[in-house]
Amino acid sequence: MEKNLNSFFNAKSVAVIGASNSPGKVGNIIMKKLDKLKGRVIPINKKGEKIEGKDSYKKIADYPKKIELAIIATPSKTVPKIIEQCIKKEIKNIIIISAGFSEVGNYKLEKKILNLKLKHNLNILGPNCFGMINPKKNLDLTFAKETVKKGNTVFISQSGALGSYILDYKIPLRAFISVGNMIDLNFADWIEYFNEDKKTKKIVCYIESLHDGKRFIEACKNSKKEIIVIKAGKTEKGKNATMSHTASLATDYKIYQGAFKQAKVKQSKSLIRAFGIREENIVYKLKGKKVAIITNAGGAGALLTDQLESQGYEIYGPKDILGTATSKDYKSALNKIKANYDSIIVVLTPQTMSEPEKTACILSESKFKHKIVACFLGKSSIEEAKKILQENGISYITKAV
Repeated sequence: MEKNLNSFFNAKSVAVIGASNSPGKVGNIIMKKLDKLKGRVIPINKKGEKIEGKDSYKKIADYPKKIELAIIATPSKTVPKIIEQCIKKEIKNIIIISAGFSEVGNYKLEKKILNLKLKHNLNILGPNCFGMINPKKNLDLTFAKETVKKGNTVFISQSGALGSYILDYKIPLRAFISVGNMIDLNFADWIEYFNEDKKTKKIVCYIESLHDGKRFIEACKNSKKEIIVIKAGKTEKGKNATMSHTASLATDYKIYQGAFKQAKVKQSKSLIRAFGIREENIVYKLKGKKVAIITNAGGAGALLTDQLESQGYEIYGPKDILGTATSKDYKSALNKIKANYDSIIVVLTPQTMSEPEKTACILSESKFKHKIVACFLGKSSIEEAKKILQENGISYITKAV
């Protein structure tokens, strides 16, 4: 089946299912981000109220015209019925932001979506993904804090939060794609698509697992672009971290090394380095070998675990408090930490729900203050938080992975 990825990347009509007027909700953030899109934005909300000044519809069937792309940001249990409504509306291209599927052990619900996809020839990005961005078209379907300028590098990531980290540096991109659980569209699909795109010069991939290694190798071999990969799950603890993040299969890293060699792709030691920025070594900030990790970014937690475990550190966690984490979630996670760790790494990536300044204040008031290393990944969104950390003598780092 031919996959029409152009209907994702250059969509002229987008239905936002779960659109909202509530600040901080994904359905509200995406509606605001789509304000500059030169195309039709159709809010779908069961209340049928105006959303961000636009008329909304209670059901997708209520909208009279054709829709090219639907993005779903509703509770996971509602997703199969919504997809059935999309099928009736003849929408073939769907992005599922919603989490709560195989990554939390809910394989049955994910299988329902897969069956619908196979039966009706759908193209699905996700579930449990961060969305996608085409800067040239002002098509931003993410809940990242920053929007991005147009460039010639494509970033395909299995971690949405790591997308928000890179976007915070305002690195110009041709595209950002978050693949999530990869129920359908995967790395190979997007590499093949951007291989045909004249404006793409480089493709960077953050990979936790490959569902079809042979196809990935072929797609890379056939590509005329520079391809750089960053692999998480190199160590035993790192593998466990990726499994809990996107239900990635734990595969020996040597197998991946062989695949990358066959595919003729470059491997980067860190994500930030793949974009031409040198990373900082967090090891210099740590005290002792027993380290706990709290993170709102599963991918960052996995990369740090790999990095530290390979250097002989004993890792607790990483405790993933999810991308929706607020300062209160960090406080709660810190309160559950045992006192017998030498260092506590607190990772924050700047998503729209994140509260860098408030989180910095909570770290400054913590009884573990002297053990904390604040790993606040990003640039523009964390400037004020850095000042708070500095003033309170909290050790911090901004380019650790």
